[in-house]
Amino acid sequence: MHQATTPYDELRVTTASSAGDAALVAEVIKLRAENDQLVRALSSRAVIDQARGMLMALAPCSSERAWGLLVDVSQHCNIKLRDVAAALIATAQGELLPERIQRELHRALRRLRDQR
Repeated sequence: MHQATTPYDELRVTTASSAGDAALVAEVIKLRAENDQLVRALSSRAVIDQARGMLMALAPCSSERAWGLLVDVSQHCNIKLRDVAAALIATAQGELLPERIQRELHRALRRLRDQR
């Protein structure tokens, strides 16, 4: 036997599929945002690691200490760590290190030497 459907039944099915679609759309949006963040993080990580390597060679110091130097400079200049690292890497291409970063880097290196 065939059961008759009412408009209410059709509305319930439509609402359920709309809620399911909305949940999928929300999940896709969330996953895309996470993917974008991961791509930016990987890109930033490469720049930061290169700057750490430069500091390790220049200071000389450990990787952890180079990280700490970058963090110190970033915090004292109120500039994102990635931007500090990018500015340091740009010096290898002949660009000048911005004066604020240069001043704080000298201070951080001086503190490093004083700790030894």
